[in-house]
Amino acid sequence: MIENTPITETAILVGLITGRQDEARVKETLDELSFLLETAGGDPVKRFVQKLDKPDSRTFVGSGKLEEIKAFIKTEKVGTVVFDDELSPSQLRNIEKELECKVLDRTTLILDIFAKRARTATARTQVELAQLQYLLPRLSRMWTHLEKQRGGIGMRGPGEKEIETDRRIIRDKISLLKEKLKDIDKQKVTQRSGREKLVRIALIGYTNVGKSTLMNLLSKSDVFAENKLFATLDTTVRKVVIDNLPFLLTDTVGFIRKLPHSLVESFKSTLDEVREADLLLHVVDISHPGFEDQIEVVNQTLADIKAADKPVMMVFNKVDAYSFTEKEEGDLSPSTKENITLEELKRTWIAKMNSPAQFISATKKTHLDEFRIQLYKAIYDIHVVRYPYNKLLY
Repeated sequence: MIENTPITETAILVGLITGRQDEARVKETLDELSFLLETAGGDPVKRFVQKLDKPDSRTFVGSGKLEEIKAFIKTEKVGTVVFDDELSPSQLRNIEKELECKVLDRTTLILDIFAKRARTATARTQVELAQLQYLLPRLSRMWTHLEKQRGGIGMRGPGEKEIETDRRIIRDKISLLKEKLKDIDKQKVTQRSGREKLVRIALIGYTNVGKSTLMNLLSKSDVFAENKLFATLDTTVRKVVIDNLPFLLTDTVGFIRKLPHSLVESFKSTLDEVREADLLLHVVDISHPGFEDQIEVVNQTLADIKAADKPVMMVFNKVDAYSFTEKEEGDLSPSTKENITLEELKRTWIAKMNSPAQFISATKKTHLDEFRIQLYKAIYDIHVVRYPYNKLLY
């Protein structure tokens, strides 16, 4: 008996070196794009990188690079090309016409993963809204075979083109989804108002840094966690008690660079948990070579959602996977994140942001006792201010 195993979709990745993105940054973002593709079920087989002052307005990359990509597609029979930036509707249309294959951009890939990961009705509604908002200006490329109004029985009428009909349908659907999310927001506000008496802590961070694993450790729950991007989309809230202090702990969707604006808007009710938290636990994967950039992405996202003024405790996770190249004896060159030891790193500015940072391994349960002590102190300070007369807690 032959098993029906899904066919892995092979794809090419395309990045662009510009004045804003040097070669090292492009390599890092393409590594992330590769991980995104694998998370979506694809297989990245080749990378193409073009150097331009700015993206080509017609085809994103130059005509010569596009011909190179086209030749590789025909030779290797690759069916998908993924670009590391969001393509405009005209760029998408022009590239598809030239390459004659499926063309995706980073936004499409992220939306696809979100759609795959969404489990609750709320998350599915949020993702569907983001998908439709992205699709609306790109409808024309999907209806090239319907440029002329089809005649015949059932097709007579005022002469509205098929694409205009679909645009109207999508606009109506977007309006309905927005109204649905407004109702969800009202329910969430009601739920949060019922929890106002407890201190609220929110886990934030770049995607795949170990927030859900830490959530499970602190709350002794079983929130879904795995080594893939956006493993968690749905907001999870658990009551946790450290010694005699109870608080609510929220696990939130991970952030990522170039996060589609439509997703930020759609996940407003989820991000409200961040805005209304008393303390943010910013979890960082210290083993990632670009963890400083990831910190900046999270901080920028917090600013975008107007939560940059929240008290933050930095939690550097995955210390068990932290590695560095030891400097040779007598080497007087400046220390960098590539050759600095973990103990030296703890004495730098990184460890002193906002408050004394914690260095842990959630999977190996390393330094968790010290982390719990510091978290207890932070929650205690909030309790003292909020409930000055509740001596039972103190």
